Amino acid sequence: MRSGSSPTGHFSSFLPWLHNQAYVLLVFTTLIWGANAVAARLAVGEVSPMMLTFARWIVCCLALGLCARRQIALHWRSLLPSWRFITVMGTLGFTGFNALFYAAAHHTTAINIAIIQGTIPVLVLLGSLLFFRTRVGGVQLLGVALTLAGIVVVASRGHFALLAELGFNIGDVWMIVASMLYAAYAVGLRRRPDVPAVVFFAATAAVACLVSVPLLVAEIAMGDFFPPTPMGWALVLFVGLLPSFVSQITFIHAVGLIGPARAGVFLNLVPIFGPLLAVLVLGEALSMYHALALALVLGGIYIAETTGPRGR
Repeated sequence: MRSGSSPTGHFSSFLPWLHNQAYVLLVFTTLIWGANAVAARLAVGEVSPMMLTFARWIVCCLALGLCARRQIALHWRSLLPSWRFITVMGTLGFTGFNALFYAAAHHTTAINIAIIQGTIPVLVLLGSLLFFRTRVGGVQLLGVALTLAGIVVVASRGHFALLAELGFNIGDVWMIVASMLYAAYAVGLRRRPDVPAVVFFAATAAVACLVSVPLLVAEIAMGDFFPPTPMGWALVLFVGLLPSFVSQITFIHAVGLIGPARAGVFLNLVPIFGPLLAVLVLGEALSMYHALALALVLGGIYIAETTGPRGR
């Protein structure tokens, strides 16, 4: 038999195509996640933040029900013993993160939102250190420090006197808290039940939908709710279908092709795509402190990810 006709030969020739497909999926995924910051800013005045949070998960759950109903029907009973864990994960990682994310957009720029969101990988590293005693070297800690310095630059808008006065933009503060909540969710994924990823995602999305109801009720009671405009409904469909559903599926598929470590590196594109789209779509101004913060965040993430055990 010729070597080119062997199964190994066929697989070797097919493998680069699989990897290229994964890279395309990951670039698409991070582009959509970066666009979510722009959508959050566009939603101001078009749909109230808690309505957007609630409606987002309604749309996502409907899409999951249509596309993954067979897997959900097959595996949902396996999730019942872990219902407390799933409730916490959906509440923190989805409802908490998104409620703060969309509320923050009323007070800060899409550029700030995207840069702060980009610190999540390093926050995950810190969480792994605190809760799982993951080994972290001195150079990795330097990367963590640089990334956290990037947060400080964004939050202080480059005016470090504001640190002493605690004169932070409340939107930036909410985004920092939101990123910490999502990092806690990501760390918790180590203990997720042994079911297909899309089934676990569907369960946490359902929790997120339910938990967002009290937030919507509170928004109505406080007089902050208003019916979505036509543009608001379009944004609901966008964030419910693309950042909430399609991008999650494409990310899961890409991880299955090249593994979580290599796929995770692409998350660093979010704080690049987000500010770029904010400038192009919203016309936001990119200041020098944004450039400094972005350099610190990306540099810190690069050091933290390439010098630790995972990078090696």
